[in-house]
Amino acid sequence: MPGTYPPPPPTLNGDLETISRFLANPTAIQRRVRTFRDLRFVSDRLLTQRFRTNGGAVLYEMSEPFVTDRPVTAVGPGSEYPGASVPTGTAAIAAVSKWGQKVPITDEEITRNVYGGAAVDRVLRKVVNSIIKQVDSVTMSAIASAVTDTFDVAAGGGAAWTGANPTILRDILEAKAVVVGKNLGYMPDTLALNDTAYAIVMSDDKITNALRRETMDSPIYSGDIEVIAGLRIVVSPAITTPMVLDSTQLGGMADEMANAPGYATSDLAVQVKSIRVDAADKWDLQGRRLTVPVIQEPGAAVELTNTGV
Repeated sequence: MPGTYPPPPPTLNGDLETISRFLANPTAIQRRVRTFRDLRFVSDRLLTQRFRTNGGAVLYEMSEPFVTDRPVTAVGPGSEYPGASVPTGTAAIAAVSKWGQKVPITDEEITRNVYGGAAVDRVLRKVVNSIIKQVDSVTMSAIASAVTDTFDVAAGGGAAWTGANPTILRDILEAKAVVVGKNLGYMPDTLALNDTAYAIVMSDDKITNALRRETMDSPIYSGDIEVIAGLRIVVSPAITTPMVLDSTQLGGMADEMANAPGYATSDLAVQVKSIRVDAADKWDLQGRRLTVPVIQEPGAAVELTNTGV
C-alpha cells in the first residue's frame, strides 16, 4: 500500500507499478476513502433514516399522525369497541440527483512524490470534500426550507450569544422544550452548530462551570464538548443557524446504490472510481453520490434565532 511507513527505496518504476496496482484496485480505493472521517459529513448525522429509491425517486409521507382519527371512549360491558382509522401523512416525492465530478492525476505527479500515496490521498480528499460540501449544502437548504419553528434567544429578556450575559444553556433547554412540548413523540437528541457557535458554546462560563472538575475530559484540555443537556453536538461549516432536533424523526437520506463496474463505495456513501487514461499517461479519479435528502417530520426541529452566530 503506498504511503506506508517506512517506505521502500524510491525507484521510479517501482513507485509507478505500486501506485498503478493501488489505483486499479477498487477495494484499495475503498480502504483509502474510509480514512476520511474528519470531513464532517453532516447530512447523515442530522437525517439518520434511510429510504429506498425506486426508479430514481423516493415516495414518503410528511408529518404522519401518531394517533388515530378519533378519541378513545369508555366501552360498556358487552358492547363492541368503537372503530377508528389510522390517518396517513401528506404524500410527497423526491427525485434522486447524482452529484459528482472527476479530477486528473498524472503519472509524473505520482512518481515524483517520494510517498506516492500522498498525492493520491490529496486528490481523493479534494474529490470527496467537494461532494460532501455539495450534498451538505443541498441537505441544509432542504432542512431550512422545511423547518418553520424558531426560538428567539433575545426574546423574554434573553441576549445574543455573542453579547453580554448570554444564557446559552437555558436557550438550548427552552428550544428543546419547544420540540418536546408538541407531544408528538419527538425527543430531541442533537444540537447542530457551526464552528463559531461551537467555540462560543464551549467557552461559555455558565456551561464550563457546570462541568465536572478535576478531570482531563474537561474541554479546557480536550477542546471538545460532546453532549449538552442530553443533546449530542454536531459541528459542521454547512450549518448556518444553531438548531435543536430529533435526528431519528426529522428525516433521512435516500441513496441509490447503482451497480456500475469499478466503483468503490465507502461508509460515507460516496462512490469513487479510478479510470486509466493511457493516451495521456494519467488517471481520472471520479467521485459521486446519488442521493436526495428527505425531510419527513419538520416539527422535529427548531432553529435558534438572533444568536449572533
